[in-house]
This record gives sequence, structure tokens and C-alpha cells, in this order.
Amino acid sequence: MAQRHLESDEPGKPPETGPRSGGDVLGAYLRAQATEFLRSLRRHRESGAADGTADAARDLRRAARRISGTLHTFRPLLDPEWSDALRPELAWLSGTLAQEHAYTDRLARLNEALQRLTTAGAERAGTGAGQLPRQAPAATPLTLGAAKAAALLDRQLGLARTRAHSTALQSLGSSRFHAVADLVAVLASDVPLTGSGIELPKLAGEAESRLAEAAGVLRRADHRRATPYDPDADAPWHHVRLLLRLHRYAQEVVPCADEPRDPVRLSAAARALDAHRDAAEAAAAAAHAARTPRIAPATAYALGVLHADQRHQVEAARNAFGRAWQRETVGTP
Repeated sequence: MAQRHLESDEPGKPPETGPRSGGDVLGAYLRAQATEFLRSLRRHRESGAADGTADAARDLRRAARRISGTLHTFRPLLDPEWSDALRPELAWLSGTLAQEHAYTDRLARLNEALQRLTTAGAERAGTGAGQLPRQAPAATPLTLGAAKAAALLDRQLGLARTRAHSTALQSLGSSRFHAVADLVAVLASDVPLTGSGIELPKLAGEAESRLAEAAGVLRRADHRRATPYDPDADAPWHHVRLLLRLHRYAQEVVPCADEPRDPVRLSAAARALDAHRDAAEAAAAAAHAARTPRIAPATAYALGVLHADQRHQVEAARNAFGRAWQRETVGTP
């Protein structure tokens, strides 16, 4: 199944440990991420190959997300006016650069799912009573509509991908982006700390508490759902995914926090929430395509089956998150 590889979040390099103050640790982390941002930007501008550009864009987004998340979690230790001005700009940049690859992976995911569903449906249709073993499978409504459904998805998501690519290029050449890059360049050498006496572990602990509370509410609400096909219920899961990301970034800043959660457990939970996001967005794309005026009934049927399949994937991802979140930490009997 297609993965949104460019959205993966491998742990960043933690700041060097030593007898330093919280401000020193936070400043070192932000300077490191700002340096990585500028290094990725330079590689993106110098790269002539598509793969090199994609890798540089991925690293650029990762650094932007880490800076933005760190500014959010540790805001009391930073100049609030400066932090509040930079955070939304980094979020805008990261989101803009992610769209092209999101559409690419979504189209690949839907095509793979459609192929899997079509093959399974044809095999079931070809094993009816009295059918010869080597006889070609009979056509089904799904197989009849699959080709046109795939073509419709390719047109819609391909067009969206092309537009996202153009938007990203325009954004990287805009005055808005240059202003963001200038702010990050300043951050690479000068972090505007306030000198607050609040300890880093306290703020990191608050980020973990927000995550735990939201995850608990999410699981309780999920058990009370009346229908498995409720896209309105996706938003709280996306919010928990964001909180988990903020918590993981906070752990990078404060790697020696008291009673840190099992990193394997957190990685499994993050993968489940990424899969949930991907399946939910793919289901929405299939539903949008099915609403296209004047499409053939067989095409609409294939898109409906595809939508149902992706909503089942949403349910599977929610169950996987529940198992990962409730898993005992390594070493616990």
C-alpha cells in the first residue's frame, strides 16, 4: 500500500547533553533545526534532479515542523510576539510543500486499492459452482467500472497535484517565503529567550498530558459511535496525531524527561495515526469523485466500493492506534 513517505517523522538529533540551563538546551535545539532548515533550502535550490529536490523538500518540511512545534510547546520561554508571528508562517510553508506529494501518494493508494478490490472480486466471480478451473472470471459491476473510476481519479488527483506543484514553486519564490527564511536565518544564530524560570521538563510534561487526555477522550468517544462510516469523527483523530507529534518533538528537546514513554510504542501509535489520516483522505477523494455529474452507474459503484474499503482502513488504523496506545512499556511484565 502506498505510504506518504515524505510525511514520515524520524527523530531529529537531540541537543548535546551537559550541565546547561533549560534556555541553553532549547536554544541549541532551535539553532540546530534552523540550520537544518537553511541547509535543506540550499540543497533544494541547488538540486537539479527530481529525487534530490523531493528529499530536500522533505527535510525542509521536517525542520519547519520541528521549529513550529517547539515554538508552540515552549512558548513561555520565548518572546511571544516573535514566536506567534513565525509559527503560522512555518505551518503555511510546511503545508504548502506537502500538498504535491500528498496527492501523489493518495492517487497511488487509491489505484492500488482499486486493483486489489477488482482482482478479489473477479476471483470470487470466477469460482462459482460448475465453473471450469481455467475459465476466465466473469465480469462484475466492480470490474466493469474500475477502469473508468481509475481514469477519473487520475484526472482529478493528477490535476490537483499539478496545481499543488505550481503553488509550491510560486510560494518558494514569494516575498512571504523569503521573509520566513530570513526569520529562520536569524534564529540559527540568535534565539529570543525570555529568561523565564519555567523548567523544560514541566512544559514537555504538559504536552504529554494534553496528548494523554485527548487520546483518552478519543478512545471513549470511538466506543460510543453508532456507525463506522462517520467522517465527522475523523477530526479528533487528526488532532491527536498533531498532539503526538508535538509530544515527540518535546522529547527530542528534553530527552531525559522523567518516565519517558516507550519510543517503540509512540512510533507504532504515530504510524497508526498516519495510516488513519491517509485512509480518511483517500476515502474523501473517492467520495468526491463519486459525486462527479453524469458518470456511469458502474463507475459510481466502483468508487463507492473504494470509499467503503478506505473507511474500513480508517477503522483498522483506529484499532491499531488503540492497541499501540495501551501497550505496556518495554520491560514491564
